[in-house]
Amino acid sequence: MNLDVLKNEYSNDPRCFQIADKLSFAQPQHVHLKGLQGSSPQFVFNAVFNHSVSSQLNHLIILRDAEEAAYFHNSLENITGAINLFYFPSSFKIKKNYTLLNPSHVMLRTEALTKLTTAANKNIIVTYPEALFEKVVVSKTLKENIISIKQGDVLDVNAVLSKFVDYGFERNDFVYEPGQFAVRGGILDIYSFGNEKPYRVELFGNDVDSIRIFDPETQLSERKLLQVNIIPNVETQFENGEKVSLLEFLPENTVVWMEDWEFIKEK
Repeated sequence: MNLDVLKNEYSNDPRCFQIADKLSFAQPQHVHLKGLQGSSPQFVFNAVFNHSVSSQLNHLIILRDAEEAAYFHNSLENITGAINLFYFPSSFKIKKNYTLLNPSHVMLRTEALTKLTTAANKNIIVTYPEALFEKVVVSKTLKENIISIKQGDVLDVNAVLSKFVDYGFERNDFVYEPGQFAVRGGILDIYSFGNEKPYRVELFGNDVDSIRIFDPETQLSERKLLQVNIIPNVETQFENGEKVSLLEFLPENTVVWMEDWEFIKEK
């Protein structure tokens, strides 16, 4: 049985329609699913998500630990092909060491938060208790601290570089991880915390001539962009008073899925 046939089997199952219908009610609904084995939870979710009402909502999926969450995310990515599907890990390299950040994890968190800020619907976030425990910067503060650069803009280069430093970016000869920027002649490279690869802004004087995404290993450009949003490190650049639980950050039209509620609550 190929993947499409299996997806259709779940999509046409009356039980998946019943779950999707419950999500359309104005009042919160509590639904308990049992008997799910292997990858069946991912197929059930895909069937429910593709329902016309459910696909307009945001979905937060909470697994028991990082390994289960990463596996669920990868499986769901293969099944759904969804664009707005995000893995939301803990920021830290080592459990219980809250000083050593993992830049790639910070980037994944920032990417998800930025998308929730700019696109109100149809986002899917997969996470686990330790990642959910960390507070996130409030939506309004995140919006106010995004640096937007468009092709054709006239930049005050010194002011932009100063803002990068204020936002916690470090100047290097070359960029290879989030939180770095480099300047060489009329070329400005910046590795935002909200994108998997860095941006290259080519300047003609103070005019933005072109913007590209490039591979930090080969230094080769991959594609042109008309606009980029530079996101600071949301885990370190804002005071605790500007942070809230992810559950408070999420829009009201969010469905929460949990595997083993009692275990997650205890964690």
